[in-house]
This record gives sequence, C-alpha cells and structure tokens, in this order.
Amino acid sequence: QVQLVESGGGLVQPGGSLRLSCPASGSIFSIYAMGWYRQAPGKQRELVATTTRGGSTNYADSVKGRFTISRDTAKNTVYLQMNSLLPGDAAVYYCKVTGWAPSLGDYNYWGQGTQVTVSS
Repeated sequence: QVQLVESGGGLVQPGGSLRLSCPASGSIFSIYAMGWYRQAPGKQRELVATTTRGGSTNYADSVKGRFTISRDTAKNTVYLQMNSLLPGDAAVYYCKVTGWAPSLGDYNYWGQGTQVTVSS
C-alpha cells in the first residue's frame, strides 16, 4: 500500500495563493510520476498538473502561468503552488502517485483530497 495525505487547502480570496503538499509513504519503492487533479461539484475530476521522475511537467491550460508543480524526491513529496487563484479554481484537489514496487507491481494511488475554496 501507498499512502498519500494532502494538506494546504483552505479558503482564499480571488487573486490569493495557496500551496498544497502531498507526501507519499508506504511501499513506494519507485515513483514514476506524481500529480494533482481536482474535482468541482457536478464536474468530472480533471488533471491540474503532473511531474515525472525525469522532471518533466504538464499543466492544464487553465492553470498555466499561475500554478507550479514541484517535487522533493528525497521526501517523496509533491507540491502545488497556486497563485492568482480564481473562483473557477475552487474544487477538491487530489494527489496521485504512479509507480512500481515488488509487492505491488505497477500501482496508482490517490489521496483523500483537500478542499480549496476561492471566495471574497
């Protein structure tokens, strides 16, 4: 099993910033990629940003230039710096890890989510 625990969500005014964190623990062994997804009420879960073991990143068009994903490989932790937040960014943000472990084979795990609310 791999455990992910997101933190850093909360209430912020439009134009504000938040930094989400997600440490991975357990039978990690080798992580291929980590990423952030979000789901707003009544909408499907969507990709926000991902980062691979090689350091490449990918962003949803809606967050490019405002959000930055980063990863501390020593701590098996992924971060999402969110700046210039808009009401449309409000959602539950989920962390996802993709990797391989001898006991698990290829795996994908999700965190429990952290709420981000953008409102004045």
